[in-house]
Amino acid sequence: MENVLQVERLCKDYGSFAFNDVSFSLPKGSIMGFIGENGAGKTTTIKLILNMIKKDSGTVRVLGMDHIKQERQIKQQIGVVLDQSHFHENLRPEDISAIMRHIFSNWDGVLFDKYIKRFGVSAKNTIKQMSKGMKTKLSLSVALAHRPRLLLLDEATSGLDPVVRSEILDIFLDIIQDEERAIFLSTHIISDLEKVADYVTLIQKGRIVFSESADDLKYRYGILKCGHSDYARIEQSDIEGHRKGQFGHELLVKNLDAAKRKYPGLTIDPAHIEDIMLFYVRSDAS
Repeated sequence: MENVLQVERLCKDYGSFAFNDVSFSLPKGSIMGFIGENGAGKTTTIKLILNMIKKDSGTVRVLGMDHIKQERQIKQQIGVVLDQSHFHENLRPEDISAIMRHIFSNWDGVLFDKYIKRFGVSAKNTIKQMSKGMKTKLSLSVALAHRPRLLLLDEATSGLDPVVRSEILDIFLDIIQDEERAIFLSTHIISDLEKVADYVTLIQKGRIVFSESADDLKYRYGILKCGHSDYARIEQSDIEGHRKGQFGHELLVKNLDAAKRKYPGLTIDPAHIEDIMLFYVRSDAS
């Protein structure tokens, strides 16, 4: 098994919104950033993987197992943080640890306490006394405390200050030093992905736009800037995205080096992951 997560031709029709042949794979020992604008389908994708929502068609394999037929075995070996806490508001961290000990066969209460202290979560407070950021840190502690082989995270760093986010990203990088483990991170904080992601997958309106190596995105894509007269000589097949301004054009090109050779004299800069996403979802008509 080379892929910890394999999604193939996943479909779900809601009538007004549909997933169409969603496919991507997450190799073990890596982190995948899952990006897209609000409503693109990020959270729904995670819920389909977890079988919280029933798919219409397609296959999902987690740790080499079918996500429906072997759901119980899978959920013993994964950690999940959704976009909101699902613990009862009157529970304290020690109560949650006591409950989880009966759910996960490899629950490590000592490790849980270690993360609670590391993240500054008060052991005395109940869930209802915690801020959104504290609830997120508690959920992360729970997700990490049984040493999962796959982490599925939906906006897990949202609402956290930059210092804590940086610490959590360092933890993620430590986790994948064990090359049998992997992390699937849905987030709108693209700067986090610039630091840790090995792969980036962009979803838009229920369709996968691309799923590529983060290095390929960083070094292969470029932003070409030109005036109106130069724009007329740019071949449309070279343009992946387009923004038109009062004084000229910005174009997303998929092959930075080839574009530099083809259009000497024009400004072509490397593109960041956020630039690439915005060009795909917010491009003007050519």
